[in-house]
Amino acid sequence: MTLQWEQVVVEAADTVGLGRWWAEALGWVVVEDDPQVFEIRPSPEETPGLLFLQAPQDATRSKNRLHLDFRPDDQAAEVERLLTHGATRIDIGQGDVPWVVLSDPEGNEFCILGGPH
Repeated sequence: MTLQWEQVVVEAADTVGLGRWWAEALGWVVVEDDPQVFEIRPSPEETPGLLFLQAPQDATRSKNRLHLDFRPDDQAAEVERLLTHGATRIDIGQGDVPWVVLSDPEGNEFCILGGPH
C-alpha cells in the first residue's frame, strides 16, 4: 500500500483572494479557479497543492491547529518579500528562535525557517 500526499485544505472566507495570495507568494499556478474550490500547485501536474474551500459563514476564528513551515535560501529577504506582499509578523509566544512567524491575509500562521536544513 502506498500513500501520496495530494494537498493541504484551507478553509477561507475569500477562497479566490487567499488562494491567489498564496499562489503569488509561492510562485505556484492556479489549477482550479472556482470560488467554492480554488486550488494551486507548484505546476499543473505536481503535488502537493493547496486547496482553498469556502469556510462556513458562522465559522469562528481560533488558534491554528496546523501551519506550514518554509525554508528559503535567504530568510531575511523572504520575510521582507512576504511582508511587502501582505503577510503580517506575529508573536505566538515563540521567544528567541531562528524562525519568523507570519500570518497570511486571513490570519493563518506560517513560519519562515532560518539556517541550513
